[in-house]
Amino acid sequence: MVTLNTDDMKPVLNRLRRAQGQLGGVIRLIEEGRDCKDVVTQLAAVNRALDRAGFAIVSSGMRQCLSAPEGVNAEDQQTMEKLFLTLS
Repeated sequence: MVTLNTDDMKPVLNRLRRAQGQLGGVIRLIEEGRDCKDVVTQLAAVNRALDRAGFAIVSSGMRQCLSAPEGVNAEDQQTMEKLFLTLS
């Protein structure tokens, strides 16, 4: 089983907190009846932030699997592959 290293997750948590703030901004823009371009631009920024956070999490898991003294077992490899494909 692949668990998340809390030290590796600090930048991910920061990115997710920023995305949370950006999402709040998108909601406010819609509530204020703002221009479609502004809304979509901010929504795209949220999407990129979430994608990057997801890839950072998978990357951390892959590093953990590769550095394990016993090597990568088939179950963890399959799990990491599925997680990576989920993001694509």
